[in-house]
Amino acid sequence: MNSYFSHTLNMLTARYYARKKTVRLLALVLGSLLLVGATAFAVRPAPVTDLAEAHHALKADFYSLWDQGNLVVLMRHVERCDRSSNRCLDEPDGITVKGRAMAERVGQSLRQLGLGQVDIFNSPLQRTEQTSRYAFSQKTQAQDWLINCRRSMLDDVLKHKLDHRNLVLVTHSECITELQKSLKVNSPWSAEYGSSLVVEVNPVDHSTRVLGYVEAQDWGKVLARRP
Repeated sequence: MNSYFSHTLNMLTARYYARKKTVRLLALVLGSLLLVGATAFAVRPAPVTDLAEAHHALKADFYSLWDQGNLVVLMRHVERCDRSSNRCLDEPDGITVKGRAMAERVGQSLRQLGLGQVDIFNSPLQRTEQTSRYAFSQKTQAQDWLINCRRSMLDDVLKHKLDHRNLVLVTHSECITELQKSLKVNSPWSAEYGSSLVVEVNPVDHSTRVLGYVEAQDWGKVLARRP
């Protein structure tokens, strides 16, 4: 009888420790999963602010920074002919008729902001040259670094940004992305046709800060909220 009770006790004790070990293992796994989730949340890409929404442009000091000449606007070219079924403007390596209308609207908005203290450069490719010409109704300066921008975009931007003069760059999505990488902005936002990334350059120490972006069709909202 004693042997029976001893055997039963040993079995119950073994089950108790086995369950306790399982509980500890489950707690460890759960804790690890929570830690991984928290880490992933902490390091996920921070969103770039949409300056056309709410009062983001005002909060980012966009209007006064523009008036002070401390901003760089990197505008992606408008709709390219060779990747669209829309009617081409003329050359196949240029923009579409729809794209021309978009460029004109964006340019009109920037003129309303004021182009008195603005330098405008464009990539030498046909689609960026046409975008710039129809946006600003003038021939602007073509710059090779606005297409050959890998690993040098930030340096070239700072080299061409004059103190107290805004800089508008008509370029390509990969060059805008390259600048974001240089500024360690790992954002899920990417430039669509005609959209712009806005960056502040401090004239004192030439430090940079991404203010946000404006989609081509949303400049009217930004202008409407100007104080």
